Amino acid sequence: MAGPGFAVIDFETTGLFNSDRVIEVAVVHVDADGRIEGQWDTLVNPQRDLGRQDIHRIRASDVLDAPTFDRVAPRLLELLDGRVVVAHNASFDKRFLLTELERTGTWFDPNLVSLCTMQLARDFLPGAGRALADCCSAYDIVIDGAHRAAADAFATAQLLSAYIGATEDSEFWYASIDEALNYEWPRLDGIVAADWVPRPTGPAGEITAESFLGRISIKLPEHAGPAEYTDYLALLDRCLLDRQLSAHEAGSLVQAAESLGISRATCEQLHQEYFDAVAKLAWEDGLLTTAEMADMVAVGNLLDISTAAIAAAMNPPERSQDAATGLGTMSSIAGAFQIVAGDQIVLTGDMSRSREEWESDLRALGYVPKPAVTKKIKVVVAADPDSLSGKARKARDYGIPIVGEATLAGWITAGSSPRQPSFN
Repeated sequence: MAGPGFAVIDFETTGLFNSDRVIEVAVVHVDADGRIEGQWDTLVNPQRDLGRQDIHRIRASDVLDAPTFDRVAPRLLELLDGRVVVAHNASFDKRFLLTELERTGTWFDPNLVSLCTMQLARDFLPGAGRALADCCSAYDIVIDGAHRAAADAFATAQLLSAYIGATEDSEFWYASIDEALNYEWPRLDGIVAADWVPRPTGPAGEITAESFLGRISIKLPEHAGPAEYTDYLALLDRCLLDRQLSAHEAGSLVQAAESLGISRATCEQLHQEYFDAVAKLAWEDGLLTTAEMADMVAVGNLLDISTAAIAAAMNPPERSQDAATGLGTMSSIAGAFQIVAGDQIVLTGDMSRSREEWESDLRALGYVPKPAVTKKIKVVVAADPDSLSGKARKARDYGIPIVGEATLAGWITAGSSPRQPSFN
């Protein structure tokens, strides 16, 4: 048993309905006198699309290594045991808590002991707004990072403390605590508890070549040859279609290098070769536009090309020289990945525009929007390229590229898909 007092909870979820899933959990302990005793939080892998990422700002790459709710539940129930469950708009958080517990297949009493700081505002803050921010503002409580479970739970815990401090007779609070001590939470027999994985506190970082190259072994001797190099370059071409590297794509490149027997040093040479092909394409008409320069810098940074090499590529190439190809494999690739009229495209995730608007624009360009992923699909466009939706998982199974919404917007603005290096 965690001890008598209050357990303030907050969930971030994929949406508002029972079919949605919890993606972040936070718990803050408050004792009977209103003192904050401790706080815990974790991301949760819902094994599906994350919903409105513009609200909760959790990326699919953040939850890839997070535990599923059933493996979060044992520790969560320990933190709730013997305590009054408190939340702001408690009906919402209780509903998700009970629904997720039901999915574990364990029986429990749904009549848990709880309090709602939003409802209590009727007594403690008459006339004030009901939102958490409004209630906290009345007590000068700062919410440091709204729509983060840890931040909202901590602010709610401070609000609860303020309510307790404003109460002359503590009988109300102690009555709830006594009732909670008699509530029996379920036992989750057979479920192995997992370590909790808090949300990263720093700014969202990009996957770079440096971060995944370090995961590729240095093999000596190396047995890979031109055919393996070609396979790696073809995968690299697909991964860089949207000039980003998702966590899934970086992992695929590491896995490909390992399975093909390509060493880190050779990967670095292949990256240089790919960058040279991008530069050659940019200079094809004898001019280098601002957009082409930005594209070269983006590719160079993703592939860990040196600053000096990127700068050198900005200078016009000598006409007498052909583009150098360190391993001589670029010309052996049948062709770069490209999208043409008639290709089938699938959309997934909660995008900034309606699905109907995107599909209308795609049809205007001659593409064919489809509702489901099959092996005939050319590309999947996701609100988050690391999406965990069923469509995204199926696309990865089939080796279909996944690009972000911004890339789709760029294609529509340009009237076509971006040009990739020509390997013919």
